Amino acid sequence: MTSTVLILGAAGRIGQVLAQAFAEAGWTVRAQARKALPPALAQRGGIEWVRCDALDAFALRQAARGADVVVHALNPPYTQWEKLAKPLAEAAIDAARAAGALLMLPGNVYNFGTQLPEVLTVRTPEHGDVPKAQTRIDIEARMAATPGLDSVVIRAGDFFGGAGKGSWFDLALTTRIKSGKFVYPGDVDVLHSWAYLPDLAQTFVRVAQQRAQLKGAHRLHFTGHAVTGEQMRQAMEHAVGKPLRTAGMMWPLLRVLAPFVPLLREVVTMHYLFKRPHQLDDTELRQLIGSVPHTPLAHALVAAWRDHQPSSAESLSVSARA
Repeated sequence: MTSTVLILGAAGRIGQVLAQAFAEAGWTVRAQARKALPPALAQRGGIEWVRCDALDAFALRQAARGADVVVHALNPPYTQWEKLAKPLAEAAIDAARAAGALLMLPGNVYNFGTQLPEVLTVRTPEHGDVPKAQTRIDIEARMAATPGLDSVVIRAGDFFGGAGKGSWFDLALTTRIKSGKFVYPGDVDVLHSWAYLPDLAQTFVRVAQQRAQLKGAHRLHFTGHAVTGEQMRQAMEHAVGKPLRTAGMMWPLLRVLAPFVPLLREVVTMHYLFKRPHQLDDTELRQLIGSVPHTPLAHALVAAWRDHQPSSAESLSVSARA
């Protein structure tokens, strides 16, 4: 019997990759989005567009009826987390619980706060010492405390790969590649955790296939690629086929501007993630699914660069905004 997954936020960056991964695995995919799906999804068999607002509780419950899994891939604009993150999570929780479906959430490392240790396990203490950390902690606690809800958070590092914009990869690292520069937001000797989205999406599928073992609330870590900025630069050189010299970001100026520009304020607040070395321990994930999908970094960057190579106009626009 074919399994069914409802993906909330299917038109978003991770939502698109998840929808494709589940469809390729033979699942029936219901793809929730307010606007029309990207052509790659709309034209693919096995994917049904569910057009509704993610905060429309009745519509979401209808969409989730009969689903085995609900994936909460909704991600509000960075400047609207305080307003929208929790209501969107509540809507996802309500839909999954009404359907008796497993609720899956792409997590991140925010939960561990500004003093996160180098190795992050599922037992590492969490600290809500920045607003986004506390928001994530509250959402995951709400999932765990909801009676009758089975849930799993798959925590990963910064995304790259797949279609769309909005990650450090396309808003910093690749913005000046054409001029031979690799823009890195932190110390190039500090270990940073990255997640190649096609690998992460395949991991979601494999975990979903084990849903019978996931009663109650669970957290899993996806290691992805834990590399220094210098290692990332070297791999990026291979991907683009030319030498790259490292360029930093103008953090002192950004801090001056932050009080007047909401997005910059949020970005500056999270800058600590490029100052603290960290990597995710995936022991529990491997125990559940065995081998974890892992594309070598050089190959992943080739694909990511192909998908996100900015046009000259986009590069100029990003530089102007900066």
